[in-house]
Amino acid sequence: MSAAAAARDAGPAPDARRASERPAPGAAVDRVRAVRTRGRRRRSTVAAVLVVLVVALVVVTLTLGPFRVALVDVVRILGGEQIPGATFIVMEQRLPRLLVALGVGAAFGASGTIIQTLVRNPLASPDVIGITAGASAAAVLGMTVGGLGAVAVAPVAFVGALVTAAVIYVLARRGTISGYRFVLVGVGVAAVLNAVTAWGLTRAEVTEASRALVWITGSLSRASWDQVPVLWVALAVLLPLAAFATLRLRALELGDDAAAGLGARVEPAKAGLLVVAVALAAVATAAAGPVAFVAFLSGPLTRRLTGGGVSLGASALTGACLVLAADLVATSLLPTALPVGVVTGVLGAPVLLWLLARANRSGEGG
Repeated sequence: MSAAAAARDAGPAPDARRASERPAPGAAVDRVRAVRTRGRRRRSTVAAVLVVLVVALVVVTLTLGPFRVALVDVVRILGGEQIPGATFIVMEQRLPRLLVALGVGAAFGASGTIIQTLVRNPLASPDVIGITAGASAAAVLGMTVGGLGAVAVAPVAFVGALVTAAVIYVLARRGTISGYRFVLVGVGVAAVLNAVTAWGLTRAEVTEASRALVWITGSLSRASWDQVPVLWVALAVLLPLAAFATLRLRALELGDDAAAGLGARVEPAKAGLLVVAVALAAVATAAAGPVAFVAFLSGPLTRRLTGGGVSLGASALTGACLVLAADLVATSLLPTALPVGVVTGVLGAPVLLWLLARANRSGEGG
């Protein structure tokens, strides 16, 4: 057999076979483009479903309760018609509470997602690492020591959250922010601040302590029209900033080195994102108190729904759904009305334990 015939029988050389098995550059680009398109479609679908769910919860909240109002009457009232009894219920009680719940949920949802993605740790939400604990400690001291009222305590809580975040950032930073160190420092700071809150409660009179306890549980019972413009003006500034910051967040999600390789200024970007996220958590806490686990749950739930990736809008909608649904359960479906923070706490605690167990199994828990 000649050498040429032997070569024909043996087929193409191994290098040639491997080259023929590799996808063409154009096919690889098409595949990546198809995956990204599917991801965008899935995120859009999830966002649309969440919008429908928010609308459904809004309708149920405005109509359901101890005093039921028909949907057609709600529409007439919102159109300016006066219906004895029902107009007061809808316009003075349910609508401001609803608007505050929507804003608080959206702010907590966006805030938690930013911080969890920034430090790449699902435990790093404002209510776990002590930011809302700082707001609570400041508010309790303001009420029990300073004698502040419900309106005046909101800016004090806002400042308390910002100062706490600055302390955590300084203590956790060692050249860069490590997610594990950030969470540990935050948990330690939260423990100190919870002790300060308890000390403030022990010094208070019974009425002041009762008022402070309702606030630190997380409640929408104080929601009023006075809070609505303050909350929504702040959100009108912060949520667009957060959406813009998401562009940097996607690069940081790949890791500091990869983000720097893509041209991102890592530390200034992290500091800016942290400021926006803490401001969102502080605004929400000042409006309704530290509603437990909304910031903590919104990000992981949204990632499950979208299949991964950062979707700030969907996270904000998830947070709004959680607060609306929890407030509906707390006020209309239980035998006794409860603060909304009690219901979110009952929902969030098992998820926190599950995440801790999962982190230990994967070795992320240290």
